[in-house]
Formats: sequence, structure tokens, C-alpha cells
Amino acid sequence: MKRIGIVDTTFARSDMAASAAAALRAAGTGFRLVHRTVPGIKDLPVAVRQLFQQEGADLCLALGMPGKAAYDRTCAHEASMGLLYAGLLESKPVVECFVFEDEAANDRELDRLARRRAEEHAENAYRMLFRPQELARRAATGQRQGFDDAGAVRPVR
Repeated sequence: MKRIGIVDTTFARSDMAASAAAALRAAGTGFRLVHRTVPGIKDLPVAVRQLFQQEGADLCLALGMPGKAAYDRTCAHEASMGLLYAGLLESKPVVECFVFEDEAANDRELDRLARRRAEEHAENAYRMLFRPQELARRAATGQRQGFDDAGAVRPVR
């Protein structure tokens, strides 16, 4: 039985963890969820590493919602670097799912975007563990999480 870790933050304004967990359960079986919540986005890397080391997670989803200020983007970048490092240290995948508050025009759109992006990242996490051939079939198709897919580039001849 695989273990999938989910780490979310109290700073987020939408329950991305619930959306990710529901999408994982809808995708299939063969796993157990382990969940942690941390205060902010910069706390994600340590919590992810703890899930790998203490809970035996095979893959972790890191969910966060940075604010609109310029320093929020800096904090998100630093958190992202920490998540990359945690994954490298453990040789296990960390699926980062961040939604920036300025990606949507209003709260309703922000909530829809956060939930949809969390669901789509969770579906990809499931594929990484259980259906890698599905990811291979989607290569170079312009998939976008949270927004409409961009589609493949038409070859120039």
C-alpha cells in the first residue's frame, strides 16, 4: 500500500487539501493519505520531509496560496526551492501546487481555480504512482492545471 502525503497551509483561503484528497479517492485505490497542515508556505518543505521520513510517504502534494504582495512571490520561490530539495534528499516526488491570489479576479474565481488546480495536481500525483503510462500519453499536449489546456504546438514545416 502506497502512502500519499498532503501538506497544506492555514494561510490558504481555499481548502485545497479537501479537493486534492477527494480527487485522489476518485482516481483509484491502493494508497493511504497522510495529512499535515502548517501555518505558511515557507513551512511546507519541512512538513513534506517529515511525511517522507516519519510516515513513509511515497509522494507528497504541497499545497499553498501565496498572497498578492511581491514578497509573497519571493516566499513562494523560496518554499519551492525547499520542496525541490526535500524531494531530492528523499529521492521521491513532491508535487507542488501553488495558487497565487492575483491569478483570479475575485474570491469566487480564486476558490474555483484553487480547487481545480489541487484536483488536477492530485490526479497527476496518482498517475505518477500508479499509471505512469497515462502521463506518457499526455506528453507534449499542453496540459494546464487549473486552466483550460493549451494544446500541442502545431509543427512548423
